[in-house]
Amino acid sequence: MCIEQWMSAGADWSVAVEAADDIEQHVGSVTELVQLKQRAEGVRLTNLSKDLWKTLRIWAEAAGAGRIDLDSTNLYLLTTAELPKDSVGFLLQHRDSGHRNEEQALKLLCAAAKASKSESKAMTESFAAFMGLANREVPLQRALLARIEVIGGADDIDVVRSSMLGLAAVAAGREAAKSFLHRLEGWFYDRVIEQMRTPGGSPVTGVEFDEVFSGLQRQFSYDNLPIDPDITGMTGAVDEETDKIFVRQLGLIGVGSERIGYAVRDYVRAFAQRSRWLNENLLRPGEIGEYERRLVEEWQSRFAEMAEELGPEATEAEKKKEARRIYRWVDQEARSQIRTGCDEVFVPKGSYHMLADERRVGWHPDFAARLMQLLEPAEVR
Repeated sequence: MCIEQWMSAGADWSVAVEAADDIEQHVGSVTELVQLKQRAEGVRLTNLSKDLWKTLRIWAEAAGAGRIDLDSTNLYLLTTAELPKDSVGFLLQHRDSGHRNEEQALKLLCAAAKASKSESKAMTESFAAFMGLANREVPLQRALLARIEVIGGADDIDVVRSSMLGLAAVAAGREAAKSFLHRLEGWFYDRVIEQMRTPGGSPVTGVEFDEVFSGLQRQFSYDNLPIDPDITGMTGAVDEETDKIFVRQLGLIGVGSERIGYAVRDYVRAFAQRSRWLNENLLRPGEIGEYERRLVEEWQSRFAEMAEELGPEATEAEKKKEARRIYRWVDQEARSQIRTGCDEVFVPKGSYHMLADERRVGWHPDFAARLMQLLEPAEVR
């Protein structure tokens, strides 16, 4: 089983990388240890191949030390190399292949180990590890070979990725397949790193994978958009945004520094997430424009009402008080989303700050004139 199959498999499995082997899988009550070998096109797995003997050494030492239970463990050597006819690898293929012959494979391995003139320490130790199984009180050579399956001519990483993209297209649609797979792979790689960093780290389970996969699928549905963890972790730096018009707008109405910090955070997140959606072609034509139209029109009615309530004789203090009410609505109540399923609050809040930065919306009743006074000297210079 591999990652492309997990996407369509049940949840009763777990996988660990670089644990007992390159890949350690548990499917139900069965353990599967997998050695992965990618080689250049045309390479053959011969009876004296380093890949073959290195793998046999790993498994022979583990079996000899009792670290693996051969009664409940399947061992796979998965390689892109070709399997020459009647070679050890050829004879240890799956039983359904019609070529499997463990007795003949054992004879070839013993003959290769005895005839080899290799001076490589690694090869010598590999020969010794495998041949040493025959000298034990309970010979383990045949028991080991009975659990080994060699899979030759396996797809290389490019072909596997293409296949995974096909499955991702089924899950999220062809246009979003790369974006979906990128996020799924990113989660999986991060999770594997976490598992490898911790001695005895917990493996990735089928239940865990299914939850992440289903969550991503929901985010890529027609009425939703993905919200990325690296973006939700952004905080922004107020001192880097002090010249932004949306920050100046907040300054005009006396918003405190802590709330300005939150506004910068929302602006940075919304800007980054919207940019990523655009770069990955996840938005429909005109969708941003239509979303901003709705935001502006929601603001317009409230802003007009504020102007009416204030009247022409309002003091500056009254203007700021009413302007802060408009901004409080944006900060605490305005939740119009770009899509109905996308309910992350920084999207509308940050989008309003983006509009304020373009002077398409504002909070102070005289924001257009006040900003012109603030910005004109800088623009003239």
